[in-house]
Amino acid sequence: MKLKYLGHSVFYLESGSFKALIDPFITGNPQAAAKVEDFKELSHIFVTHGHGDHLGDAVPLAKATGATIITNYEIGDYLEQFDVNIHTMHIGGRVKLDFGTVKMTPALHGSGISTPGGMICGGNPGGFIIEVDGKKIYHAGDTGLTMDMKLLEIENIDVALLPIGGNFTMDITDAVRAVDFISPKVTIPMHYNTFPIIDSDPEIFKEKAAGDVIILRPGEGYEV
Repeated sequence: MKLKYLGHSVFYLESGSFKALIDPFITGNPQAAAKVEDFKELSHIFVTHGHGDHLGDAVPLAKATGATIITNYEIGDYLEQFDVNIHTMHIGGRVKLDFGTVKMTPALHGSGISTPGGMICGGNPGGFIIEVDGKKIYHAGDTGLTMDMKLLEIENIDVALLPIGGNFTMDITDAVRAVDFISPKVTIPMHYNTFPIIDSDPEIFKEKAAGDVIILRPGEGYEV
């Protein structure tokens, strides 16, 4: 499976006909290594929570490509008005789909959706374990450190995508603990340096974290 980092928490995954974006914050993303119109084919879009820097361009991308948006029930309910394909899940749910298996994991964060009429409920924030061709990618979403991450050790995660920027999510110190809990084969840091409030040095994280840490710049890829 091919993985590409597009900045902030945005990742593109591809394996055969499975072509997916996670948290597609492209428009307005100062780190974005792609444009919405670059994605001519998408099969799935994963949305961890309702904040604008994660829900992002999910609707226009789904409309343009026919991709199915996988997210929690409350966000799915909100998205129904846009006439897009939706598959809803909730924390702890695991489902087999045409490309493989998805499990939704807990995250400690918010999920409110900003609308012209004010903020509405976006349900519980989460993360995803996405298994394709026997490889497991864990995208933590926006989260603080949680003891629930210790349970992920038995999942045998191939690649963990973890926030390190602090303020809204784990900082480096807590992300290092998260790596100890999860024991992934590879860790890739995310959600840092997009805005001054989440400035963080991934090289320090790499020095402190156990195992193999790969730092991807926006636009760079990794093959799982």
